[in-house]
Amino acid sequence: MRNIPISALIGLVFTGVYFLMAIFAPLIAPYGLAEIVGDVWEPSSSVHLLGTDSIGRDLLTRMIYGGRTTIFIATAATMLSFTTGAVLGFLAATVGGWVDQALSRFVDLMMAIPSLIFALVVLSVMPVTIPVLILVMGLLDSTRVFRLARAVAVDITVMDYVEAAQLRGEGRIWIIFREILPNALSPLVAEMGLRFIFMVLFVSTLSFLGLGVQPPAADWGGIVKENKDGIVYGIAAALWPAFAIATLAISVNLVADWVLNRTTSLKGGRGG
Repeated sequence: MRNIPISALIGLVFTGVYFLMAIFAPLIAPYGLAEIVGDVWEPSSSVHLLGTDSIGRDLLTRMIYGGRTTIFIATAATMLSFTTGAVLGFLAATVGGWVDQALSRFVDLMMAIPSLIFALVVLSVMPVTIPVLILVMGLLDSTRVFRLARAVAVDITVMDYVEAAQLRGEGRIWIIFREILPNALSPLVAEMGLRFIFMVLFVSTLSFLGLGVQPPAADWGGIVKENKDGIVYGIAAALWPAFAIATLAISVNLVADWVLNRTTSLKGGRGG
């Protein structure tokens, strides 16, 4: 712990708090998710620490459950994105030829369409459920991971130790997971933090536009949408989820930067 920089420690604390609140939301939340417990937009008090929302539900409860939904969707979509993008990127780099060209041109086509517009079109004709959101977000974002994984893998495949593995007769799967993946972890870990935050912002944006998490379920973007009219009257209900999104983004990035620096220095130590 003494070797962890202050910035990384702050990031770990905030990230840990958010994830623990998401895991234990039913035990922490003081009220039910859709339970109306007061008047519209009551101010903060000992009964309602963050006040109430636009229809009288406890805002702290909505924030806790909203964080659970937001973090779960963002985590699942990020894992799907990295699994799909990294495997296809490594495969394209190691196989080469027409497989590389076909995958790369398809990814270029997908990236030419703005992700938000693509998601809005798809979700407007499909049932908006959490599995569908995760699938759409993860597959759309896997194109960015593919480009990074392929670029890193292309540099690694020309290294001597990869050529030696090929000469030993090692299979392509062995080379991908034993030679390429360990040496590509540093940039992928750094990118994973950025992609996770992008997923948080993505699902929040979709919910704000009405095609994300559907009521009465809560997520941070949906809470902003439900309470945005209160800003005109000086009511801060919509600012709490915005603050949560901002602090989560900063804390995850601090942790990702520390992990990147640590893995890079460890590699340097082993190489020396």
